[in-house]
Amino acid sequence: MRSLLFVPGDSEKKLEKGFSSGTDVVIIDLEDSVAPANKENARRIAADFLSARQSGGKPAVYVRVNDLSTGLTDGDLAAVAGARPQGIMLPKSTSGADVQQLSAKLRVHEAQNGLPDDGIAIIAIATETAASLFTGATYAGASARLAGLTWGAEDLSAAIGARSARDADGRYTDVFRLARTVTLLAASAAETTAIDSVYPDFRDLAGLEAECLEAERDGFTAKMAIHPAQVPVINAAFTPSAEAIEHSQAVVAAFEAAGNPGVVGIGGKMYDRPHLRLAERLLARARVAGVTR
Repeated sequence: MRSLLFVPGDSEKKLEKGFSSGTDVVIIDLEDSVAPANKENARRIAADFLSARQSGGKPAVYVRVNDLSTGLTDGDLAAVAGARPQGIMLPKSTSGADVQQLSAKLRVHEAQNGLPDDGIAIIAIATETAASLFTGATYAGASARLAGLTWGAEDLSAAIGARSARDADGRYTDVFRLARTVTLLAASAAETTAIDSVYPDFRDLAGLEAECLEAERDGFTAKMAIHPAQVPVINAAFTPSAEAIEHSQAVVAAFEAAGNPGVVGIGGKMYDRPHLRLAERLLARARVAGVTR
């Protein structure tokens, strides 16, 4: 996955637009974008939307449920699990234990609806509370369902009383850079997808592109979106270029031709095993993006 587009669960019109946006994942939101009085209606719309789209193709459809502390999670799952979402997004996850708790709930719903065990994946938002910044390592081994970790600034801002997550130049302040870093390292430790947070100014596509390029440079392989116009920018930034693919193929081929040694020389430069691993990862991303086999 490269792009994940949030769509309010109580808007059929926005859901239709999201589905045709070109995103890899549509996230039907039952949490922040839905008013308390409209939660039940959003559940119904989300379930109907899922039931009408069981082709198994793209985009994948996840549902962001309300977090485990609200008392609303079970109702959300009861409404949508039987309609076979590809995954659930868990907000305000405090540790791998929350992923395990959600996984146990999903196992019950899978059994009740005749669905395959572990068929519904989980993406956790891992930095929305102050305590969660200290538990990144607990996601490793938490669940086979874990398909990604991402982070968020808005709820963390509210939790710690920060007036803004960004400085006068538009860059994240230290606390939020820490949250981003924790997410990236936690995802790497858990061997799952590292997903960058949203860029809130959906009219500033140049700013979005710059942030995407920085995220891809640092090791993120996907980014969340809040508007369909952001999707093409995100997809382009996280799709490996032809030049990067060609170089990675050359690195892999050189190691194979030399019998997989510790070091090889290509064009007068030395490449060791970490370079091989980077090349293999980039080619895997290219295959997922459909730009190479």
